[in-house]
Amino acid sequence: MASEPGQSPESPARPFAVPCARLDHRAPLRWLRAGWRDYRRAPGLSLLFGGVVLLVSLVISAMAWGLGRFALLAALVSGFVFVAPLLAVGLYCVSRELEAGRQPRLKDSFVLARRVVGQAGVFALAQGIVLMLWSRAGMMVNALVPIERGDVATWVEFLLIGSAAGSVFAALTFAIAAFSLPMIADRDVDMVTAGVSSVNAVLRNKGVALQWAGWIALLTALGFLTGFLGLVLVMPWLAYATWHGYRETLDASDWPRLD
Repeated sequence: MASEPGQSPESPARPFAVPCARLDHRAPLRWLRAGWRDYRRAPGLSLLFGGVVLLVSLVISAMAWGLGRFALLAALVSGFVFVAPLLAVGLYCVSRELEAGRQPRLKDSFVLARRVVGQAGVFALAQGIVLMLWSRAGMMVNALVPIERGDVATWVEFLLIGSAAGSVFAALTFAIAAFSLPMIADRDVDMVTAGVSSVNAVLRNKGVALQWAGWIALLTALGFLTGFLGLVLVMPWLAYATWHGYRETLDASDWPRLD
């Protein structure tokens, strides 16, 4: 029996992972279309959040530029890992309000972000640990797979091993993040349950998840290639689409809604 708001969140009837749907190959395009509709229905808030993403990107880039290229990349990735969750929750609130037939307000996004800041912090910490391990793995590949000048075989070996190692960490990062943040923005659930549920949904829908990851990578790359200006459009759009992906994929009805 599902718990009501105000009751104890512990319930023996709840599974460890949230039940997930079997998705068809057209699902990512449905999410993108739904996300674009939300962008058009709330253009003011979408541009505001997109502008914040642009500003954060420019500030981090300016601060890191003098430290070298590797430091720039590390600072950008780390900065987004710890800032993005709260920005994403604010954007999920926009889609959440639109879905409920209400007019989204900036105030509601701030209220929801404050309510889930602890869980979002757990998410950021977990992602930060994965990124540090990823960085260490890259250093080990550099140390253990030497490249000899003029030897094409060593270059190929280095690229194959490095890509294989990187793909493991990239897949883990994506699987945890795919549907977990929208869930903690919607339901009174801990980050561990949300993360496990997201990984489970990705594993049960591998083809769709791979396609969705491709869309995210493509659109994000376009945002960066435009000197970050495209992020004003891309980031809110992807956040709204992710919300609709979560709503179609996970059945979290056994957990009380955040009001």
